[in-house]
Amino acid sequence: MPTSFAAKVRENAKADPGRPALTCGDLTLSRDEFVTQTGRLAARMVERGVGRGDTVTIGLPNSAEAVIAMFATWWLGATPQPVSHRLPAHERTAIIELAAPALVIGVPAEEAAGAPVMSAAELAEAAADTSLMAPPDAVASVWKSVTSGGSTGRPKLIVATQAAEVENVAGFGSLLRFPTDGVVLVTGPLSHNAPFVVASVGMLLGNHVVVMPRFDALETLQLTERHRVQWLYLVPTMMSRIWRLPEEVRTGHEMSSVEVAFHMAAPCPEWLKRAWIEWLGADTILELYGGTELQAMTVLTGTEWLAHPGSVGKPVIGEIEIRDDDGNPVPAGTPGEVWMRRGADQPSPYEYVGATAKMADAGWESLGDLGYVDAEGYVYLNDRLTDMIVVGGSNVYPAEVEAALDEHPAVRSSCVIGLPDEDLGNAPHALIDAVDEVSDDELREFLRDRIAPYKVPRTFERVTEPLRDDAGKVRRSALRAARVQS
Repeated sequence: MPTSFAAKVRENAKADPGRPALTCGDLTLSRDEFVTQTGRLAARMVERGVGRGDTVTIGLPNSAEAVIAMFATWWLGATPQPVSHRLPAHERTAIIELAAPALVIGVPAEEAAGAPVMSAAELAEAAADTSLMAPPDAVASVWKSVTSGGSTGRPKLIVATQAAEVENVAGFGSLLRFPTDGVVLVTGPLSHNAPFVVASVGMLLGNHVVVMPRFDALETLQLTERHRVQWLYLVPTMMSRIWRLPEEVRTGHEMSSVEVAFHMAAPCPEWLKRAWIEWLGADTILELYGGTELQAMTVLTGTEWLAHPGSVGKPVIGEIEIRDDDGNPVPAGTPGEVWMRRGADQPSPYEYVGATAKMADAGWESLGDLGYVDAEGYVYLNDRLTDMIVVGGSNVYPAEVEAALDEHPAVRSSCVIGLPDEDLGNAPHALIDAVDEVSDDELREFLRDRIAPYKVPRTFERVTEPLRDDAGKVRRSALRAARVQS
């Protein structure tokens, strides 16, 4: 008999009601408190018309209330659809229009595309209302519906085809070495797929899930030490910011509890990967590659990476094949476009709303990544097809240039885009978020020892705003458009 998400958190609470279940900021809820508040909110959502099969858009920032809203939605057999509270109003409204939710939580009414709205204050009031009785729980036929703008910024929904049953997600816990009844730290925004999944699976496996309101490098170390975190979610941007803390600060915090430092979402520069392996140990570092669509997924340990530097691992779910521009499979070691499928006769694990997949025969799909597979089956990524810059007929992969730039001690982060050039067609242009003053000539000299001359940016620009969000994502197309139009 499948187990609903609501039944599982109730089961966890019954086993140890006083054990911490969720922490965000100064608030910690026990398992019993979490279940009680979630059941009350579910009751209020029933009053607002939410039922099985509906979608609920959740536009709250990282908070205990956001996680309660997720589980209250599942309690009713409905599907949570997280959306970032940091998006411009028109983008958020476009996403809500696609989702067509029965209720929108935490979004101003004027941005909710006409859907009923519940404010954060109303949610908190419902969670505290002792007169509300938890309704019977149900199983949602779709366990998540998450947004992705990709590199284009055009919104789409990626809707999972699996039901909200514990049996459908517990396998991720095994593959990614989640603890059971342990402590998991969520550093990224719950509006993004990976942190959303980490928080969900972490709760279902009975862990104390610690959610950061917003990522901060020093606070990550402090929370890890304070709560004896065993499983830590990261993206390379976070890893870089933590590594660039003063050494006495970074090494002054107790990290021995960490069994898994898990990273994904963007390419990890080789120098940074080696630094973390040397710091925490190869067996502690775990990497994943795969889209939100999850046609296929690779996993790689730090030990494997040392034997295959630059790889993102072998497929543990689905199949991966590299093809040339004509769609023909290429030999091992030959670069091309990365194609994925769950299996020859397997149903798709997702559906798009607002987009169409790039598909080929026999269930193969592409997310636009470029890379190659070695003779042992390990996958290596170059960049995304849409991000590649053609410079005088030569291909320049921004991720490679950024990895070299980010190695400079004065560079906090970077983003490389192609700008029109009369001679070359396009020329690499680097946006630099610097921690110290550094001249263009110094950066060029630094890069010449690391990458080919034609890959070195022709121009540099200093920025004061972060180039990547808390999930490690960057919108190259928007950055390029702003500079081409100006």
